[in-house]
Amino acid sequence: MKIKPLTTAAIAVAALAVMGAGVVEARQLGLGMRGQLRQRLLERKAEEARPIDLRAIMPGARKQTDAYGSDAAQRLDVYLPPGARNAPILIMVHGGAWKIGDKANTGPVENKLKHWLTKGWIVVSVNYRMLPDAMAYEQAQDVAQAVRWVQGHADGWGGDPNRVILMGHSAGAHLVALLSSRPDMVGKAWAGTVVLDSATMQVSTTMAGRHPRFYDEAFGADPAYWAKASPMDQWTPRAVPMMLTCSTRRPDDPCADARRFQAKAQAAGRDMPVLPLDLTHADVNRTLGLPGAYTDAVDDFIAARFSR
Repeated sequence: MKIKPLTTAAIAVAALAVMGAGVVEARQLGLGMRGQLRQRLLERKAEEARPIDLRAIMPGARKQTDAYGSDAAQRLDVYLPPGARNAPILIMVHGGAWKIGDKANTGPVENKLKHWLTKGWIVVSVNYRMLPDAMAYEQAQDVAQAVRWVQGHADGWGGDPNRVILMGHSAGAHLVALLSSRPDMVGKAWAGTVVLDSATMQVSTTMAGRHPRFYDEAFGADPAYWAKASPMDQWTPRAVPMMLTCSTRRPDDPCADARRFQAKAQAAGRDMPVLPLDLTHADVNRTLGLPGAYTDAVDDFIAARFSR
């Protein structure tokens, strides 16, 4: 793929996001290394596209792809453990600057399968319409439709529709955070949501500062649209409980946004744990499911949600 000359930080960030490697890693790579950046992008793209060996992860598990809507993009992959019965369900929403990414990419799925599928969970990975066909709010509507579809089909898979965890990374994290702030977009609430280094929490604040051009594509120029697509602006105490993770390596300081969101929830008497991580934006997603304190903390949040 031909990469245009990298002339500004915003262009570099956008280029890396379009290749599916994360919205912010270009700043971490530096801008004077065009050839190395291109090579890194191509290597990351190849890794994301590598087929996942489901049999190696869990013998007897199977994968099925279903349509939850009429558009070709409205598809989801369902990973089923053998003999599922009242199984909890993890719904994963990939990121990619609201314009690229896929439900089968390794980053959003592989280590989560290794951790949760092998524990008897059903894991669902969701595709949705993206730019230019759908802006951010309309993408959230697609994800809401997918969640409703999963809730309605859970029993037939041996799943428990009352033990559903929603998870998303980057742009996908923004989408699941918005739905969690506005669970009426789905209808029936779910147990909890894990927000993995969201691309934005308060859209008006993001749009008022320096930002890559794809934010303008995703949110347009209308402040009323920003507000309805903004998780923090839409949040009420009726929201589905969320855990927010954030990269301390991102120069735009998403942990500060997460803490502001947390403070709003706490002022209303609601808990919203924030987990800062010394990981890149992409690794916040890619490494979840590997053994360690990070995965343990997410498991603890989920266990607390299921115990209520």
